[in-house]
Order: sequence, then structure tokens, then C-alpha cells
Amino acid sequence: MPIKAVVWDIDDTLFDYATADSAGMSAHLAAEGLLEDHGGPEAALARWKSVTRRHWARFAAKEVDFQGQRRDRVREFVGAPLSDAQADDWFDRYFGHYAAAWSLFPDVLPALDALAPHYRQAVLSNSSAVPQSQKLRSLGVHDRFEALLCAAELGVSKPAAEAFLAVVEALGLAPEEIAYVGDQPETDARGAHDAGLLGVWLDRGGSGLPAPEGVHRITSLGQLPALLTADTRFGAPSTFG
Repeated sequence: MPIKAVVWDIDDTLFDYATADSAGMSAHLAAEGLLEDHGGPEAALARWKSVTRRHWARFAAKEVDFQGQRRDRVREFVGAPLSDAQADDWFDRYFGHYAAAWSLFPDVLPALDALAPHYRQAVLSNSSAVPQSQKLRSLGVHDRFEALLCAAELGVSKPAAEAFLAVVEALGLAPEEIAYVGDQPETDARGAHDAGLLGVWLDRGGSGLPAPEGVHRITSLGQLPALLTADTRFGAPSTFG
């Protein structure tokens, strides 16, 4: 059965999240006069990323809601029992610097243009719809996608099959008619594969790690059109790993 739709992860797939997060936090801490309080820029950024991973995992496990994980990230990073309003204000100041650094990866617009005549396109993110919609609008690609589904509103996060099947239902297609593209081999690509979609791991850095079983790896979105037209799930060899 041919692929009819491509569903995308956003952060570190379409949008260069890692660079924007690092630049935004560095600018925010400098503006707040806090860089040296955290041992300098590199140590501060490493700690922010560690705190973010920990509280994002709590959100994915439904231990806290989306806004709650943001507040808890701030409280742990600052090391103070901030009120909700104080934590929100701190995060909003950071977010302004973060948003100023937003950018798409260079291969994104050419890939979206190449796929648009042949495939429907949508987004499935482990974030929340409001910030992700804002991000896509700011980057000028929001209207490229006919559906935007996010974990905070779905109540379930990737790699759970229910998350992928929600976008399957939204598009009104069979799972095998949809390819899912993301930067995480397990959360994105294996999760999609296990739900019956074509799982595509975008390994931009060329990590050299083996792709999970059943998953197809590409190192650039320029390789995606050829992969989608290849009958790789039904016996034909994949040249992408």
C-alpha cells in the first residue's frame, strides 16, 4: 500500500530546537545576571538541559501537566520555591530569548516543497498545541500541515501507539499509508513502526548507531522522497540503513 501522508515531529526534526534552546537560555541568563551563579555558560546550559529532560519525562508519564513541568523546571534550576506566577514570569522571560533564536533546518523547506504535490502532511509532537502552533506560524510553515496533534491535548505521548493512532484517525488513513519522520530512533521511529506506520529516523548527525529493527534511517531530508517511493516494508531493500 503506497504512502499517502507524511507526519512530522517538530523539535530537532523541522525546527532546530537544540540551537535555539542553548542560545535562548544563554541570552536569558546573561540578561538576568545569572551565568556565573551556575558555573558559567556551559555548566548552566548543561544543567538546564538535564532539568528539562527530567521534568519532561514526568510530563510524559502523566505525573504533571504541561504548565506544571515548566514551573518545576524553573524552580529546580533557580533553586527557590517560586510561586506559580513567579515561575511563569521567569519562563516567559526565557521564552522571549528562545523565540528570538528560532529557525528551520536548511533542508526543511526544500523537503516540504518536494513532498507537497504528492503527500498530505501533518504534525505529531510530544509538546502542547499552543506553543507548537506559535512556533510553526513564526517559522512560516503552519499552513503546510492539515493537522497538528500534541501530547498535552491528546493525553498520551510518543512512543505510545495511541499517540500515533490519533494522527492516523485524524487523517482518515490506514497506518501503513503514513510515514512518520522524527529525530529520535526509539520515541519517534520505532514508536511509529510499532503502531503500523513507516518509521523514519532522521539521524542528522550521522551517529553511526544501528537503526532499531524495522526502522529506516536517513541523514538528510533530501533522502526522504526516494525512501517514500521505495517499497521498503515489503521485501525491497532500503539503501538508507
